Amino acid sequence: MKIFEPMYLKAMQWAQHKNAPALLGVLSFLEAFIFPVPPEMMLAPMCLAKPKSGFWYAGISLAASMVGMFVGYAIGHFAIDLAMPLVEKMGYAAKFESIKKDVIDNGFLLLLAAGFTPIPFKIFTVAAGAAGMPLLPFFFGALIGRGKRVFLVALAIRLGGAKAEARLKKYIEPIGWIATAVFILLIVWIVMKPQGV
Repeated sequence: MKIFEPMYLKAMQWAQHKNAPALLGVLSFLEAFIFPVPPEMMLAPMCLAKPKSGFWYAGISLAASMVGMFVGYAIGHFAIDLAMPLVEKMGYAAKFESIKKDVIDNGFLLLLAAGFTPIPFKIFTVAAGAAGMPLLPFFFGALIGRGKRVFLVALAIRLGGAKAEARLKKYIEPIGWIATAVFILLIVWIVMKPQGV
């Protein structure tokens, strides 16, 4: 029974919808400070559906993410007490404190690397606000850190073209099941792990 191929085909249809760029912008904005789904989940099918518009879509995602990152920064700076229960619920309380300390000395470099860590980018943006990181290095670190991720997706799909789409379509079922298993294991680990580990 195929489950993920119909979902993939539906995502490709949505990616070609006239409002897809606006939806990508909203998703990218929300993901930068609260929403758990990374924008690449929508960006990739959009780039596959219209490869020549991939860099434009990546730019939309990056611009909306940057606005959202400043919201995350503001939450960290002005409302960290309200945000901490959510950070703790996500299982990142200890890591958050460590990142907050590192941001003071190496904030720019930390944000450059943050785009490719398993820790959600929003943890870094909120920590930067909580630590009072200066806005200029925050802006450029976040711009490059997030930008390299979304533009790398657009570039990979542009270079791979129809072959990448055909390969993805061919292996979508095993990829979907592996991603589902990893997601379930991550949720189980977050729920079951002792506090402070």
